[in-house]
Amino acid sequence: MTDDIYRTAKPRTGGKRRPPIIDQDGNEVHSRGFGASGPFGAGGFDFQGADFQNISGALGGISFGPLTREQRFARIEALSKLLDVAFVVPGTKIRYGIDGLIGLVPVVGDILTTAISLWIVREARALGAPKYLVARMLGNVALDGVVGLVPFAGDAFDVMFRANMRNMRILKRWMDKQPRGA
Repeated sequence: MTDDIYRTAKPRTGGKRRPPIIDQDGNEVHSRGFGASGPFGAGGFDFQGADFQNISGALGGISFGPLTREQRFARIEALSKLLDVAFVVPGTKIRYGIDGLIGLVPVVGDILTTAISLWIVREARALGAPKYLVARMLGNVALDGVVGLVPFAGDAFDVMFRANMRNMRILKRWMDKQPRGA
């Protein structure tokens, strides 16, 4: 049996240069763009030359890099609004979010929305919120989660208490007091 299938390709050493690799947009792809030892080699993928701003714009503002504090805050604020005040009961001024809707599913819905609320608190901690503030936010989430387990009354409480919006107000007040450079 021959070892031909296990041999690696040898690089060309002649005077001929390989033609450039062109992507679907007509741009030349450099050989170093995917990794140190080839397209799928041990070096993995190298995204240093990628233009993430253009990718982000093409995908509706989705960011692939590290987020700024303002972007992180805007993301958790949007999620909080979706959870607590995204919709209006027709003919009234009563607002509710998907927290109230998902909470209608007994136990599982309340656990799911509590987990999302805990992620928001974790993001607040990542933004640098002090421990006493995080403790207040956790108290709001715990109260919302425990009372939310009570059938019907808990769902009404979810709509009226709005733990995530309370937590965002707490976080916003704290962030407004912080110096801009922090």
